[in-house]
Amino acid sequence: MEAKSLSTEILTAPSGKTLLIFLSCVLTLVAIASEYAFNISGQQSNLLLFPLLGCTIICSLLGLVVIPILNKFKTGQIVQEDGPQTHLKKAGTPTMGGIFFVPIAVIVSLVWSSFNRGDKIAITPELIAVCLVTLSYGLIGWIDDWQVLRQKSNKGISPRMKLTLQIVFGAAFTLWLFFQESSSIASVNLPGGLNLALGWLFLPLGVFVFAAESNATNLTDGVDGLAAGTGAIAFLGLGAILRLDNPDLAVFCACLSGRCLGFLTHNHNPARVFMGDTGSLALGGALAAVGLCSGNLWVLFVISGIFFVESLSVIAQVGYYKMTKGTDGQGKRLFKMAPIHHHFELSGWSETQVVGVFYLINILLIAIAYWLH
Repeated sequence: MEAKSLSTEILTAPSGKTLLIFLSCVLTLVAIASEYAFNISGQQSNLLLFPLLGCTIICSLLGLVVIPILNKFKTGQIVQEDGPQTHLKKAGTPTMGGIFFVPIAVIVSLVWSSFNRGDKIAITPELIAVCLVTLSYGLIGWIDDWQVLRQKSNKGISPRMKLTLQIVFGAAFTLWLFFQESSSIASVNLPGGLNLALGWLFLPLGVFVFAAESNATNLTDGVDGLAAGTGAIAFLGLGAILRLDNPDLAVFCACLSGRCLGFLTHNHNPARVFMGDTGSLALGGALAAVGLCSGNLWVLFVISGIFFVESLSVIAQVGYYKMTKGTDGQGKRLFKMAPIHHHFELSGWSETQVVGVFYLINILLIAIAYWLH
């Protein structure tokens, strides 16, 4: 009876370490399966597995050095008082963790690509541009995190300023991509092998994708291990899909997946560090850049399903509140709290239950995206 109760508890409320081990096994198996599938077709070997494991180990070890430094500089998180009460105990946990795992992923992807020229993987202009825009979105997040710490409130730079910077960097990347003579980028691959030419419409679409993706991943970063774990799944799944046609971007995705997994060794519940906007905005910017570069926006949309629902829940919550506002100035709420992961928390789910279910859904979305592709 005791053993039965214990097994039931593990299944219904897994620990943070259990989820980390589960996710690590899944990502490693996906990388190995991808290597095997493409090796038998004569493609490059070790394209995903080694960058994944390398970035995981480097980021995990680097965290042991950087986290005490973040503590020393008093980069403790300011927690919203109107959020779930269980989150109040997280106040003081160092944030801005993206400063050590975002650059590592960029550096490793560039180094790995340069060492694999014999396997037809090289540092292409697209890879350099993707790395730069990833660092640019990380910079936006760092400015916001720094303002939060400086002002000792959970308000950083203004939403208008943040969105303006996102649009500027996104527009610069999209314009550069559009005018690349060597690429027929201004199109979107659709299921069934169809290709939709967009022409100049690619420019506003690209800017929208950057703003939507980066803000969606930012909203997802609200529960220990959620953004890092779903990011690791999304990047490796995208890398497996791009492995054949875009090996340089596949390496980048594997590195980003590894950096998320390495960060997760410190960010699983109970978290010892948060990625902050520095990490979450960079994560979204990188996903958007890879999707646009490869022309796989449909695949990106499916893979980003969790991020999309998180963002949509906030839009729906705000819209419903405004629509139902009465003469007293109060409106009704569609969810107990948005983003939707907080709704599940306030409904009685533990943080690890929310994270575990979202991981499983994201894995399913990867399978769907792979099938559609």
